Amino acid sequence: MFLISKSSISKSSNISIIGRAKGRFNLLLGLTYFLSFIVISSLNIPMTKAEERFDDGLVRVESIHSVAETGDRLEDLLRNRGITVFTRIDHGAGATSVELDLRPTEVIIFGNPKVGTPLMQCNPTIGIDLPLKALIWQDAEGKVWLAYNAPEYLADRHELGSECDPNIQKLGAVLLNLAETATGS
Repeated sequence: MFLISKSSISKSSNISIIGRAKGRFNLLLGLTYFLSFIVISSLNIPMTKAEERFDDGLVRVESIHSVAETGDRLEDLLRNRGITVFTRIDHGAGATSVELDLRPTEVIIFGNPKVGTPLMQCNPTIGIDLPLKALIWQDAEGKVWLAYNAPEYLADRHELGSECDPNIQKLGAVLLNLAETATGS
């Protein structure tokens, strides 16, 4: 004959209820991930080289031009759109000046207060990442790349909030267009 106390019954029934709840939660979570994958896959959105996002927050676009020509093309595009080019830094020349080797590498620093100011109104800390920068370099295989910080990455980094989403989306589209045009992609 087995004796079961009232307290052991309530403990085991609580464990059973918790176990069922966890199982249902895991099932719902799995279904959510699966359905999200199906929906996103069915959107059939074409991806270009420039749209590849990396965990480091950079958007990289391969260029068909040299580093110098890609930089010249980007500078011209920026100026033609009324975007200020603050400076262009030739890291390769800097390395040469101290007798070190570096494959061609340049940074272009640019911006527009009409774009940057509303972002800083959302959160002033984004000012550390403004003005924007584009890095253009030649890799070990001789390929030339243009990279910039993804605006979505900056929005997450600085917790800009949903009120800045339209500005971030517009900035992302402009940067992508500039990068693809400058690189010939």
